[in-house]
Amino acid sequence: MIPFPRKKTPLFYAFLLIVIVGIVLGIFLLKSDSVLNENEVDSTALFKKIEDPYIAFTLESYESIKKNYWEAITDEQLSELFRLALNHVTKETFELSSKDELGVQNMITNVLDQKPQDTKKDLTALIVHTVLQNLQPLGRSALYTTVEEKKLRETVANIDSEKNIYDTLSLNTGASIDEVEKAYEEKKKELEGNTSEEAKKKLEEIEYAKVVLGDEAKKAQYDENKIEPTVLTEVVSPNILYMKIPVLSPQTFNEFIGVSDSITDEKLNTLILDIRGNIGGAIDTLQWFLGPFIGPNQYAYDFFHQGEYTPYKTQVGWLPSLTKYKRVVILIDKNSQSSAEVMAATFTKYNVGILVGEPTKGWGTVENTFPLETKVENTTYSLYLVHSITLRPDGQPVEGRGVDPMIYVNDPKWKEQLNVYFNDNKFISAVEKFVNKK
Repeated sequence: MIPFPRKKTPLFYAFLLIVIVGIVLGIFLLKSDSVLNENEVDSTALFKKIEDPYIAFTLESYESIKKNYWEAITDEQLSELFRLALNHVTKETFELSSKDELGVQNMITNVLDQKPQDTKKDLTALIVHTVLQNLQPLGRSALYTTVEEKKLRETVANIDSEKNIYDTLSLNTGASIDEVEKAYEEKKKELEGNTSEEAKKKLEEIEYAKVVLGDEAKKAQYDENKIEPTVLTEVVSPNILYMKIPVLSPQTFNEFIGVSDSITDEKLNTLILDIRGNIGGAIDTLQWFLGPFIGPNQYAYDFFHQGEYTPYKTQVGWLPSLTKYKRVVILIDKNSQSSAEVMAATFTKYNVGILVGEPTKGWGTVENTFPLETKVENTTYSLYLVHSITLRPDGQPVEGRGVDPMIYVNDPKWKEQLNVYFNDNKFISAVEKFVNKK
């Protein structure tokens, strides 16, 4: 646990944030290796005794699924999945000599003996991928190459290496903030008066580009690492702050602390926290992110893996710059998923604010990558596997259930219901503005 001291200095805060973010980012980037080490296959594992790389690859995948998949799966169940996957991929019918790993080995060996050498790599990879895709929940697990895993990690870190935000403003990469401001105003004038959906979308894009590239800190982060911001704010009125968190990445906690501490206006006492469309991400950071809202060492959520429950508590405490917000609304929708759903459920349990919107997606799985030792024709693969499922503070799985809002925006009387809590028409109008702005 890393508690906040009672008295803090700016230097201490800066040092603490650097340490915490370094730990969190390190945990995420190395998690697949650390988890693999904890669950490392014994040296007597069957795949280590096999010389044929295609069979060894298949059996290592089998053993990794048994050890790392969130649900305890029997040899009978898993071997049957491999049989069905083989039948599906080859469009032929094969049977197991025994319903276990040895039966899978014999079955795959017999099939590969009949196949041309240049088809074996793709065939074995497709069989394993098909098995993974058919684990529950369907379609969440997969077989990744090194390139695909890199892309996944970039997504979690909120990096899009194929996009250049400067292009949105027709600027060269690295253009100055003054050039960004000028280009933004020119683009905005071009779009004024155009009410088409395409124009609205372009306006949103240039506004976002201005937010990212018009701020020195955000621009520096983007220029150096192509990392886009994950905490966006807008002062709606003298007392209302709007905060949007579209994804939970390894840098979100640090960014959140920095943004919160930079807003020093004491008139602000009301917060609209928007996690609609939040796809989740680095769930490890939730232990830190939730602390400023619910306090230190507070039970926040559980992971469930092969019959065992792992409780997680907050690792930091109250954030002084948040205590001024006495009235809080949290916006959720059907696209809030994964970590965002755990966040919403925890906010509800601790009465952080009023949840407004739609039921969340119900995507309550924790995926992780598990590297495979066996290379196939110089290609390295990892299993992208559902390792755990998340549980809400009430003990129910998020998966398939989601989190319900306290006030449903599809109810014609939702504004009246919200006003019961706050009795403030200006605040309700501000919430409505963002509810209507998807």
